[in-house]
Amino acid sequence: GASRTSTFRRFAPNIMDHNFKFWKCEGTTFPQRLHHWLDILNPLLLMKTKKDIEISRSLLLMSGPDITKSLQNKEIKEAWNLNLASVNPASGDILLSIFRPPAFLPLTAPLAIGISLPHKELKQAFLWQLFFHIYTSGFSLAHGNPTQDPEEFPYKRTLLSTGAILYFASIGALPNYLMTRFQLRSPSVQSFMKVIPGLLTAALCGFNVLVIRASEFEKGIEIMDSKGKIVGVSPKAGEKAVTETAVSRAVVIGTTLCVPDIVLHYLKRTNILVKNPRLCRALRPTLIVFILGLMIPASFSWIPQYGTIQRSLIEPDIISSTEETEFIYYRGL
Repeated sequence: GASRTSTFRRFAPNIMDHNFKFWKCEGTTFPQRLHHWLDILNPLLLMKTKKDIEISRSLLLMSGPDITKSLQNKEIKEAWNLNLASVNPASGDILLSIFRPPAFLPLTAPLAIGISLPHKELKQAFLWQLFFHIYTSGFSLAHGNPTQDPEEFPYKRTLLSTGAILYFASIGALPNYLMTRFQLRSPSVQSFMKVIPGLLTAALCGFNVLVIRASEFEKGIEIMDSKGKIVGVSPKAGEKAVTETAVSRAVVIGTTLCVPDIVLHYLKRTNILVKNPRLCRALRPTLIVFILGLMIPASFSWIPQYGTIQRSLIEPDIISSTEETEFIYYRGL
């Protein structure tokens, strides 16, 4: 376990430590985490350049040990927001703009609307599903834990991911195909088929995370003691981190796609929508964006960025070298 740690530590000697200290101090409760994520998800942070990010990282190194006190300084607070919105703390890599947390809502919302539309052709339904799963896969990969040498091109991982994305897109388009192929016009069947795509896509999103980040529970991820010191690499912690993220993603997408149908089911009975059916069609994408906008910060805050795993669940070769009873790992998004 410990011998494999050096493979990872050359990525980021300070970023993990700083982010860990921030969330340990400022992320102990859900309201605390939500408060910070609402700042971190500011789309204006996407306008910052690589140089701005590097300056913010340098500023944080000189901000002092008291994080709560340092946040009273506007410049330091902005540096924290930019750093947390732009850098993968496990690797230290600056994220591509499209995969940074503030970009998740602007890019996922139109894709979520697209996959929820009643497409007349299977090709259209498949393409929307394909674009959706390509983007969410990239986001998952960008926010995961590094698990192999950067010099090693992951052929197996690339082939597996590509196959999984195509498979998920095909399965996601299946309800649209069934509606078109078998001319399912019964009101009760149509109502049932409106709920199925959302639940199916939610499940596929969860499996998407499991497949894209499979190497984390195959090869393991770094775990830390209570002081933030790396003590080894644990596949068990990797499994827990990926599973938690998969559940969180499934809940976000499932809620976003299913709740609008439930709301509209009752709103359709109101006089306004009975007289104006077009308004109902316009309400659906509005509700999707609104609910997704609520769910993203809530889901990022729901499960802490840094999770804990008990000693009894960790591999023997790691616990034999330490007396810690609880270990900490980076979960990812």
